[in-house]
Amino acid sequence: MHSRTPSGAESGPTRAEPDSRLSPELASVVAGARRRALRDGDRQIDTAHLLHSLLETDPEVRAVFENGAHVVRLLGYLVQRSIGYGLQWQGTVEDSGAVPVVTPAEEHAKDTGWSPAALSAMDAALERADVRGDPRALGMDLLAGLTADPECRAVEVLGRAGVDVEVLLLRVEAGCRQYASGGHGFAGGHGTARAMPQVGEATPR
Repeated sequence: MHSRTPSGAESGPTRAEPDSRLSPELASVVAGARRRALRDGDRQIDTAHLLHSLLETDPEVRAVFENGAHVVRLLGYLVQRSIGYGLQWQGTVEDSGAVPVVTPAEEHAKDTGWSPAALSAMDAALERADVRGDPRALGMDLLAGLTADPECRAVEVLGRAGVDVEVLLLRVEAGCRQYASGGHGFAGGHGTARAMPQVGEATPR
């Protein structure tokens, strides 16, 4: 599912993010994901790096998970990436098939410092902000972009943690609608009335 490149390959240039299109929180998420990739010796920022940084940086993203145990479990998987879960990703480029695959030589020449799946998720986040009429993308837009690719690493980790991605998306949409209508912050989250289904529960019929 993931194309392989030699371990220890040199990193390509860093992608120039459209900083004016990102909320301050999302810009911080991207910076954190880049630091994590460099620290772990990974060639590219991938969707799992982005998910990890989202959970650590953005309280509204954490609040979208009604069950706090899921957040703890997710972080548990993500922090042990370089020593346990995720070791199979070392020396590989994340490519779930959501974007065209290129040859290793073309890939190295055009390397942006982001995996194809991570680039696709960020593009989806910016498109969501455009549709909503928001000049800046939010962390929840990126979370929705990450979950749009069912075979990316972020979705693999969500599944391992027992998160129902379909229900998660319902809660993301509700939070973004509240933001667009002038609300501040996400109304769901831990310890609030259950106006929406819990992540991990079956979607009401």
